[in-house]
Amino acid sequence: MQNKIQLIAEIGQAHEGSLGIAHSYIDALAETGVDAIKFQTHIAEAESSAYEAFRVKFSKEDATRFDYWKRMEFSPEQWKGLKEHCEEKGMEFMSSPFSMAAVELLDSIGVKRFKIGSGEVSNHLMLNRIGKTGKEVILSSGLSSIAEIEESIRVFEPYGTKLSLLQCTTSYPTRPEEWGLNLIPELKSRFGLPTGFSDHSGDIYAGLAAAAVGAELLEFHVVFDKRMFGPDAGSSLTLTQIKQLVAGVRAIETALAYPLVKEPSDEKKPLKTIFEKSLALNRELEAGAEITVEVLEAKKPKGYGIDAKNYTFVLGKKLRTPKKKWDFLNFEDLDE
Repeated sequence: MQNKIQLIAEIGQAHEGSLGIAHSYIDALAETGVDAIKFQTHIAEAESSAYEAFRVKFSKEDATRFDYWKRMEFSPEQWKGLKEHCEEKGMEFMSSPFSMAAVELLDSIGVKRFKIGSGEVSNHLMLNRIGKTGKEVILSSGLSSIAEIEESIRVFEPYGTKLSLLQCTTSYPTRPEEWGLNLIPELKSRFGLPTGFSDHSGDIYAGLAAAAVGAELLEFHVVFDKRMFGPDAGSSLTLTQIKQLVAGVRAIETALAYPLVKEPSDEKKPLKTIFEKSLALNRELEAGAEITVEVLEAKKPKGYGIDAKNYTFVLGKKLRTPKKKWDFLNFEDLDE
């Protein structure tokens, strides 16, 4: 069976600006079974300014948010190397651009899809530029109302862009009451687009639940250890967790592909014989004794006596012949 639910592991900035660590994540994730790896492409001068505040003041290394983005940058040649490494390992390379310059860079190295982060959904300037590339787009909805999602989708309509949506809650880590799993089928129905889930919960439960309610894509952050430095570490999954998530999602995927019907079947007959029961007597009885509920027991297997479900038919009847304790009871043992 071909995989239906695409699993996207986001490295984001977990590489901490180290090209070597970024490549180490690719090697490690190749062993987990994910389908794609996603980065974030930040070009500080194009994206940020001196006025951008830290969302959370986590860094002892960076004086400003601009400094942090600057430290996260890679050169076009380095980005190309990361893409080639992903593809060598059998995984798609993806990245979220946060500026027009980042779109140009990613387009130049041949990305297949763009992921639009929740904070960029209203950046119609950038969305138009992405639409012109003709590439597929995954649109996250963490900060967007339904009306804002509709507006963003309309931006791509002139370009015939192939779109997917992600239900996302921009909260780190996301609590169960914030997952919004109900929105996955709702968005899918409303927009008629492949719809998935972007997770920041820091555990595997949200992703498994999303798969069970129909998510077609799952995105989650990855970190080598939750104690590592960085803004997303506590909201990310470790490699061990990702392996568990992949196994669970594939099992759910298989289950959803094989719906069961609660009807009689030949396959169930041997099991019914083993597990179901026949009527028997829990004491020795003489001929002529009346059958009451007190003298009955149900014993395995089915087929050696009257089916236990038919016990009411024997109540009040009398035995034709004597029976020993634990003998099965059949209709021919009873008077009419």
